[in-house]
Amino acid sequence: MRKFFKTVAIVTVFSVCEKFLGFLYRIFLSRSIGTEGIGMYQVALSVFALLLTVCCSGTPITVSRLMMKYKAENRPDKVKKVITAGLTLTLATALPICFLCFILQGHLGVFFADERCVKIFLVIIPGLIFTSIYSILRGVFWGEKDFLPYSVIELLEEACMILVGIALIVNVSSPYEGAYRAGVAVLVSYVFSFLLATAVFFIRKHKLKNPISEFKPLILASAPVTAMRTANSVVVSLISIILPLRLIASGLSEAEAMSAFGAAVGQAIPLLFIPTTLISSFTLVLVPEISENYYTKRHFYLKRDIEKSLKFSVLVTCLFIPVFTVLGEEIGIFVFDSYSCGKYLSASAFLMYFMSVSSITTSMLNSMGLESKTLLFFVIGAVLMLVCIWFLPALIGIYSLLVGFTFVYGISSVCNILLLKKVCVEKPVVSKFLLGSAILILPTSILGFMLKKLVLSSLGSILTMFIVASILVVFNCALFVGFGFIELKDLKQKISRLLGKKREKVKA
Repeated sequence: MRKFFKTVAIVTVFSVCEKFLGFLYRIFLSRSIGTEGIGMYQVALSVFALLLTVCCSGTPITVSRLMMKYKAENRPDKVKKVITAGLTLTLATALPICFLCFILQGHLGVFFADERCVKIFLVIIPGLIFTSIYSILRGVFWGEKDFLPYSVIELLEEACMILVGIALIVNVSSPYEGAYRAGVAVLVSYVFSFLLATAVFFIRKHKLKNPISEFKPLILASAPVTAMRTANSVVVSLISIILPLRLIASGLSEAEAMSAFGAAVGQAIPLLFIPTTLISSFTLVLVPEISENYYTKRHFYLKRDIEKSLKFSVLVTCLFIPVFTVLGEEIGIFVFDSYSCGKYLSASAFLMYFMSVSSITTSMLNSMGLESKTLLFFVIGAVLMLVCIWFLPALIGIYSLLVGFTFVYGISSVCNILLLKKVCVEKPVVSKFLLGSAILILPTSILGFMLKKLVLSSLGSILTMFIVASILVVFNCALFVGFGFIELKDLKQKISRLLGKKREKVKA
């Protein structure tokens, strides 16, 4: 267990640094190329993400699982074969897709609400080959439970994109030019991470071997995960295509529609993903543990891991929701200099609750081999989302996206919880915590609005934002303790044991 939490800590440190740098870069982009430029950049990236998902989304995690299986069976040759099979399948998919995109570039405009997005997409698309290969190498690192190279490379990739992006985007003359150069920076970072991961792969003395015998098991095992993630990427891409068109149909100009889309998808939604990002490293290390406990029928440990993971994820998320609800407008202006982003952030803050629960429970169920079930839940929500963004923009504009996301993550969260209780022999006890933590958001938010109204005029927006946010976090934690959702006794015991071990090491 100590090794598990040490690994989580290492991955978390690198992940937080990476996401923080990405967050700062997003601020730079927003202020340099505006919401219109962010909108074009986001649309091009979403279509690229769809193609990347088709190429390799389920293969890396499947390669890592099969590697662990073959290592447990002491079959090193099959480990080499499955790695080679993953690389071969990915290349066999990525190369033709890139070739077709360039051959058919004159017809790609039908996939974008704004024709300018096509050139941005085309400058990124060669990165499909490089990042697809890197994703398989990343799966190899997971299969070895060697998370340090993966974490370092991810951080350096982000740093590379930021440095190149800043160098290219400074003093751009238009939103389109800035979005295009941001696409160039993405391509450079993909090439960089590919070269770095390839070097580490061979330095670690990994070898390739004839993969023919491993193609079939790899394809069969990765298909459900690929289907799930492809469905997700298809929906994201459809949103990027349909929503701007429906906003234009509702009366907005092309520039206004792209600006609204950029404020919501390019600025507010990344902020909503902050809690999920913070727990992502925990999820990454947890998934193999849950998978192992499930298949070895260690029911008590499986129940314990599910309960603790869900409670930790929800607790972290609930600290953000009142802050974003109360101070969303101030945060949007402070971070992105965008009032539209702030309004959307405030209105959609509670969505983070469902996003967090959906993310952690989907990872748990996938680690138990229930990908087809989670896919079904997602498809049901996604269909309802597409209905929302088709019919609602005329009534509520960009907020139709919020209604749609609520269906996606809400349905997934509820159905995932019910399925976890069904498949676990020892049923996780989480309903009281989940309901109670959601209810406690209300009094915390009410306190926040009262404090904001009281001090905003005298302290100004920036000082009010930091003071009120700090008070809300402390007050929320106090409520969790007061209602018994956080056990101080257990926390004190863990701290005492940790300090006791450190004293013993010092004496030794």
